[in-house]
Amino acid sequence: MKYMLLIYSNENAWTESEREKCFAESAELTHELNAKGQFLAAAPLHPVSAATNVKVREGKRLVTDGPFAETREQLGGYFLIDAENLDEAIDIAGRIPGARKGTVEIRPVLEIAGVALKS
Repeated sequence: MKYMLLIYSNENAWTESEREKCFAESAELTHELNAKGQFLAAAPLHPVSAATNVKVREGKRLVTDGPFAETREQLGGYFLIDAENLDEAIDIAGRIPGARKGTVEIRPVLEIAGVALKS
């Protein structure tokens, strides 16, 4: 089953050296998962100050800058994995460096016929 592991943390809680170490550890984890056939994708995100939001209301598009809502933790990146079950996904999520300063949300991916993930 495919799982999206969404990494949330306060982006101001990381020093630049901690962030670089996190990226390096995350890259190591992606190589390990890839060797086991479990890695599908992963990427860090730019800060929320670079975000753009789009809403469509009554047929009109509204585009705004920045985060949707003020929160203490922001979505900072993700891993997309293939795991045997939720327990295995939990084990992998616990190895993501971002879990040490934030939260990793695990969501099963709903697979829809005709919508394929790029392999």
